[in-house]
Amino acid sequence: MKNVCLTMRNLLSVTLKSCVSPTCLEVDFTNLYPFPSETKEAGTDNRNIVDDGKSQKLTHDDIKALKDKGIKGQEIVQQLIENSTTFRDKTEFAQDKYIKKKKKKYEAVITIVKPSTRILSTMYYAREPGKINHLRYDTLAQMLTLGNIHAGNKMIVMETCAGLVLGAVMERMGGYGSIIQMYPGGGPVRAATSCFGFPKPFFDNLHEFPLSKVQSLLSGTFSTETLPAEPEENALVEEESNGLSEEKQSSLQEAEEEPAPEAPMDINPTEEQDTMDISAEDVEFKENKEKENKENVREKQMKQWERRKKLKEAAALLREKNADGLIVASKFHPTPLLLSLLEFVAPSRPFVVYCQYKEPLLECYTKLRERGGVINLKLSETWLRNYQVLPDRSHPKLTMSGGGGYLLSGITVVLEKDKSDSSNPEALKMEEPSSKRCKLQDLPC
Repeated sequence: MKNVCLTMRNLLSVTLKSCVSPTCLEVDFTNLYPFPSETKEAGTDNRNIVDDGKSQKLTHDDIKALKDKGIKGQEIVQQLIENSTTFRDKTEFAQDKYIKKKKKKYEAVITIVKPSTRILSTMYYAREPGKINHLRYDTLAQMLTLGNIHAGNKMIVMETCAGLVLGAVMERMGGYGSIIQMYPGGGPVRAATSCFGFPKPFFDNLHEFPLSKVQSLLSGTFSTETLPAEPEENALVEEESNGLSEEKQSSLQEAEEEPAPEAPMDINPTEEQDTMDISAEDVEFKENKEKENKENVREKQMKQWERRKKLKEAAALLREKNADGLIVASKFHPTPLLLSLLEFVAPSRPFVVYCQYKEPLLECYTKLRERGGVINLKLSETWLRNYQVLPDRSHPKLTMSGGGGYLLSGITVVLEKDKSDSSNPEALKMEEPSSKRCKLQDLPC
């Protein structure tokens, strides 16, 4: 009966986990190999086992030699078990743990999965957390939920997390709606966004706008009159100018090639032919170089024109001031960013701000309360702890993440711009409760 149970456990150890796409499956092949017959013998406890490094008879050179011979990982694990003097004295749980550890080390398992927000955020947080401002994957999930990200939204995203937050928003929206990415510096960074593998239609509704132009857009001084003419007109102007320059060059060459009065000289016909070939090659090389330069200039003009066209479209979207949400996750201080970008968000819409530290968000919370125009302000911290879930040995893992950052969330409302002046005594009198006004009026002067 015990052998049947062991066989069933080995057969059921293949786990199929569904990915984002129903056609994509993540298969764990680490438990396909059945336990050897020696694993049936197990001790009652591990109290007499001493980890002195002498229990394994195989040395590193022996293991390397087995690898060089092309022996499979399963056979190497089998030999490690046979040459271990303490393996039979371990408990059944300890034996399973030992086999799992050795399989992970000596058996190459490659799993191909479709990229998703969960996979990329876990990878970045484990390997390069500094690039994403230590944004943990559960905190990112909270941001998407609090920001009410769904298809058809018009979102404003300001992030310096290598494009991870932008990619998460694009994945949640599914290519429907519009996204305006605010970026500092010369251009947006989308290293993580490109890893998602989005199709081209996803980027048709993705716009970008520099932070340096936000104040001019709010003040009304931003203009698009400096946009260049369309590339076709520029190309015509270039061709005309190039034609004029070519005529000038040809006239100069004709003037230089006019024969000068010289004394007659004897020229070898072979030397004359060589000089003619060299001059023809030089002319061809110059022509090819001029064509390449013209193509490079035209490509640069096309890119510049397209970039300014997108800038014009993004400015038009921001001027409407009807965005459905705002997501901020940057390394800069959140207060000035949030106060300026909230002007483009429509009333009764959510906003979420992420920061690695608590103090900048506390200052931002105070400024928002003084400014008004927001309700349901919440400053929260997500807490995450992983659990090991195995038969008869489920428990929290000993190591856990120290922190995943802080979130400030809220909902926008209509801001009353004509508030009463606090210096006016009449306004203060009207703001006081009626019961208090009566008591103040009854007091003798």
